Amino acid sequence: MNIDLFFTILAGILLVVGFLGTFVPVLPGAPLAWGGLLLCYFSSYNEISIFCLVITAVFAILVSILDNFAPVLMTKNFGGSKKAITGSTIGLIVGFFVGPIGIIAGPFFGALIGELINNQGNWNGVFKAALGAFIGFLLGTGIKMICVLVFIFIYIASFI
Repeated sequence: MNIDLFFTILAGILLVVGFLGTFVPVLPGAPLAWGGLLLCYFSSYNEISIFCLVITAVFAILVSILDNFAPVLMTKNFGGSKKAITGSTIGLIVGFFVGPIGIIAGPFFGALIGELINNQGNWNGVFKAALGAFIGFLLGTGIKMICVLVFIFIYIASFI
């Protein structure tokens, strides 16, 4: 197998893993997908410019930063605590093993439980904080997913 074909195949794998990383917390989705675009740059099967790599790198970095801060900011805006944010992350991980519904519902219920623990069983403001964590999670995940889908489109369009 020649190196160009190897880079192109590995790029496609990185893009798929990067897409999975948009909703699996331990995988850095956008940076992995960007790594796929970088590999394409070195393959004669793909045509990607330095300008495209720089712009997509900036977006990968910005999206990764936003993904980490969106749940925190939304939870704070909705009156939640750090335990709600931690619960949201744990809920996502547990939800991943339950399936698509778990991935969506897990962060909400995790934030709900985290905020209940923080409030020592007092339900005042718990639902609102959990909703904030959930909205922040959806916002970060949605933006990350859109970014990686654009990277995948660039990969497909780069074949010459």
